[in-house]
Amino acid sequence: MRHLSLCAVSACGLLTFGIAGPIRAVAAEKAAVFPVELFDPGASYGTRVRPVDTKKLTLVTDELRNALHDQAGLEIVDTAPKSDVVAKEGPLYKCNGCAADIAKSLGADLVVTGYVEKGSGQIFNLSVAIAEAETGKVVRGGQVTIRADTDDTWAHAMRWVVKNRLLAEPLPGKS
Repeated sequence: MRHLSLCAVSACGLLTFGIAGPIRAVAAEKAAVFPVELFDPGASYGTRVRPVDTKKLTLVTDELRNALHDQAGLEIVDTAPKSDVVAKEGPLYKCNGCAADIAKSLGADLVVTGYVEKGSGQIFNLSVAIAEAETGKVVRGGQVTIRADTDDTWAHAMRWVVKNRLLAEPLPGKS
C-alpha cells in the first residue's frame, strides 16, 4: 500500500495538486532521502559546489529528513552506503529514475530527491519529489522560489515545500 500520492511530473515541470490537511503515516514506511543537489546552469563543467552552498544544501536536506520523519512518520534510511553509486549515476535530478533503483537496493519503500536550481546570485528554485522505490512513479512533489541567499531563507523554503506540497494532503485511505 502506498501512502503518498497525487503528483505528476512532465517534461514541462512539476505539477502539484493539493488540499489542505495534515498527514500522518500509520505504519512507518522506509524512505531514502538523498542529499539535495545543486543545479547551476551557469557553472562551467567540473566546477565544484562552493562551501557556502554545500552548507545550505546540507541544511535543507536535514530539514527535509527531519520533517518527513517527525511529521509523516517515515523511517529515514541511511543513503551513505550508496554514496559512490550516487556520485557515479548522479546528479539524481537528471539520471532518469536511477534514484529509485538505488533506494530499492537500500530497502526503502520511497525515494526522495531534491535539487536547488541557481537562477542568479539571489534567486533559487527548490524542487523536491517523492517517488515509489518499486516503480519510480512520482507520487508527491513541490517547488518554491527562494528569493534570498541565506541559511534562513533556504530552510524556510524547505519547510514551506514540506508543509504546503509534500504533506499537504491526507494519506490515501486516511482522513
